[in-house]
Amino acid sequence: MRKLIVSEWMTLDGVVQSPTSPTEDDEAGFKNGGWHAPHASDPMFRKSVEETVNGAGGFVLGRRTYLNFAAYWPNAPKDVASLAKPLNTRPKYVASTTLGDDLSWQNSTLLQGDVAERVASLKRQDTDYLLVVGSTTLVHYLMQHNLVDEFRLMIDPVLVGGGKRIFPDDGALRSLRLVNSKSTPTGAVLVTYERSKPEVD
Repeated sequence: MRKLIVSEWMTLDGVVQSPTSPTEDDEAGFKNGGWHAPHASDPMFRKSVEETVNGAGGFVLGRRTYLNFAAYWPNAPKDVASLAKPLNTRPKYVASTTLGDDLSWQNSTLLQGDVAERVASLKRQDTDYLLVVGSTTLVHYLMQHNLVDEFRLMIDPVLVGGGKRIFPDDGALRSLRLVNSKSTPTGAVLVTYERSKPEVD
């Protein structure tokens, strides 16, 4: 059985909304988009992202993240080819109740029916891990169904005072085990946690 890994860029106060630009996701009036930009050129960060994306056997994405990726990666510049190739060629599984099943980005499949059951079925395949990027609502759903095995986080030294958070406020106790941690020259921290115990409601 393969893992399902969640990869996120996160502020110190736990926000993952609109890391790359002010216009990426301004839902609910979020005004601090682009907070990750000062750390995006860090070589340790770039190496971590490349290793995580290239190690994935497929990607599980929510609607917003899928649409953003589908608009950018098929025509991405050559300097990000190491990320564009796996993202464009490997399977992408999309959780959405509004998108049709005729997804235009190559190797994209709509997860129809019970998404938790579909993802659990994908995890039973004996191949490289599944990777979730962004997709806040989807991550909440997957966590609530005990489907996330590992978190790979870059925690930036910035507070944005509110916004979308990757961890659900659902009262559940979830225990994690630290696998790896590194600090970057820009003051961010790269951490990997894996689930260590069954969740307790």
